[in-house]
Amino acid sequence: MPKKSSSKGSAKKPAKSAKPKKTATPIKAGYFVKVEYTGTLEDGSLFDSTEKQGCPLEFQIGAQQVIDGFEKAIVAMALNEEKEITLRPEEAYGEYQKDMSRDIPRNRLPAEGLDVGMTLMATLPQGIQVPVTITAMNKETVTLDMNHPLAGKVLNFKLKLVEIREGELHECTGTCGGGCSCQ
Repeated sequence: MPKKSSSKGSAKKPAKSAKPKKTATPIKAGYFVKVEYTGTLEDGSLFDSTEKQGCPLEFQIGAQQVIDGFEKAIVAMALNEEKEITLRPEEAYGEYQKDMSRDIPRNRLPAEGLDVGMTLMATLPQGIQVPVTITAMNKETVTLDMNHPLAGKVLNFKLKLVEIREGELHECTGTCGGGCSCQ
């Protein structure tokens, strides 16, 4: 996107033309931001938007609550700035990994209501819940794909930074009882 030029005024006033840029709040680790976004795939299909969700996305910078490329783009923005970005898989949900599919015994899942393409929540040994997708089933096994549904995909975002609030990032010990990104 083209940048606004500040060609107003004479060459004798560079300090004054630089002042408006300094009024933008630099976003630092710990700050809370609210972002409106629309996310599309390379073919133009919508995969998510804040309009669809009904409210802006709020997260804390540095708390690893959003994908890296998304956060890096936001940190470089000013309040009310809009921009479009494209994230390669390595900046988003990573490359698709074929070895992330597992066949599990059918009797370890609910007996009814399962379909290929359905997303379930699985609990890892560490207690973390992750979405898994059923990719195949037969009478004895169900194949679960543990890749994120957007793994291996190029993601396009239209972004607008609508709020910046100061905050302080703290190191999570896992004992805070909620309200932070410990999990």
